[in-house]
Amino acid sequence: MDSKVVITCAVTGAETTRAQNPALPLTPAEIADAAYDAWRAGAAVLHLHVRDAQGNPTQDLAVFKDTIDRVRAKCDIVIETTTGGAVGMTPEERLQPVTLDPDMASLDCGTVNFGNEYIVNSLPMMREFASLMKARGVRPTLECFDLSHVYASHVLIKEGLVEPPFHYGFVLNVPGGVNYAPDVLDFFVKKIPAGAHWTAMGIGRANLAAIYGAIAMGGFVRVGFEDNVYYAKGVLAKSNAELVDRAARIVRESGNAVATPDDVRALLKLRKNG
Repeated sequence: MDSKVVITCAVTGAETTRAQNPALPLTPAEIADAAYDAWRAGAAVLHLHVRDAQGNPTQDLAVFKDTIDRVRAKCDIVIETTTGGAVGMTPEERLQPVTLDPDMASLDCGTVNFGNEYIVNSLPMMREFASLMKARGVRPTLECFDLSHVYASHVLIKEGLVEPPFHYGFVLNVPGGVNYAPDVLDFFVKKIPAGAHWTAMGIGRANLAAIYGAIAMGGFVRVGFEDNVYYAKGVLAKSNAELVDRAARIVRESGNAVATPDDVRALLKLRKNG
């Protein structure tokens, strides 16, 4: 896997709206179609948020199950459900999708500014989330919006709540959070456990730069409408797949190969479904 780069696609997110990009998938069927197209373009992992009938973010189990079933009927992409949810959701709401036994789930490793809002992730909450993921065999992505979150993840690891192989997600350029810059990403990478894997998530205008930075430093990349709705300045992306296709091209042009879902399952020792 040393020369293979994992591409994650976050097709919907919780905050993006159709006013920002009319191609945003909202229904379970639309999200499944977007996931399939992203998989065909080279995405190995789907980072999954879902929406209710009004297009608002939800952690409703029935909607998640419908969407996951539709995705799995179409392709073998690795499914990573969110437990970050959306601003204002309770920990109980956010944790619900883990009970559906996805391949992976995000695990926010600290309280974070989120524009004019904030999302609370106390250490007891993190322990609860990690414990359920461990009990159900769901591989966490340790999402870090700040350097302190990396150190908080070390607490979970020391307590045996998260076991190797470790996978981190560095979320950079969230308004009110840490900006993306190559030296910032490099500093984060130096503070995670030796041998851990990681994905860079550049939000908004940082998305393309983070792809290049992550590949140069030996990491993985994430694209999709959750992070960025533009293909170029002032030019909306036509689809999530268009963003994946560009990321895959950059991976190949850099002399690397695009990882498959099976590569990810082997690398992160994911539990087999079915």
